[in-house]
Amino acid sequence: MLKYNVRGENIEVTDALRDYVQKRLDKLEKYFEINSDVIAHINLKVYPDHTAKVEVTIPLPYLVLRAEDTTDDMYKSIDFVSEKLERQIRKYKTRINRKSREKGLKDFFYEDLEEKKTPKEFDIVRNKHLDLKPMNAEEAVLQMDLLGHDFFVFEDADTNGTSIVYRRNDGRYGLIETNE
Repeated sequence: MLKYNVRGENIEVTDALRDYVQKRLDKLEKYFEINSDVIAHINLKVYPDHTAKVEVTIPLPYLVLRAEDTTDDMYKSIDFVSEKLERQIRKYKTRINRKSREKGLKDFFYEDLEEKKTPKEFDIVRNKHLDLKPMNAEEAVLQMDLLGHDFFVFEDADTNGTSIVYRRNDGRYGLIETNE
């Protein structure tokens, strides 16, 4: 849950302004872990030429999100800053997910920093049992796409062997056949 530290320079931070900042930055909460306490430091400035500058810094243990914007309207600056922060988070998430796919890990955004210890043994968290249905590779690809999975195990109707179709990084498909 985001906590806010809003302060103003050359401006009084009204309840309406504070509520608007919180409303705009609350949209970022979906990217943070539910139980984490993150403090957003917001600095609102007004200059003598009546331009408004908004600076937002969100320090995290593994990343510092920071954005600022200066316009002629305080509310417009708040909007631009929140959009910049969301783009930063999405860019970071994409980079992390790309690295995790390259290493063969599942998609993740924020790792639990307390669990930095590498486990000595594999921790299997779920078991699935399935009945393999005879089908050809094209049917298996259709089933895989219908389920939204990246791979699908099936019994090849032609060879009666177990086969696997999978989605490759380039968007095409691969087929693994067993020798039985």
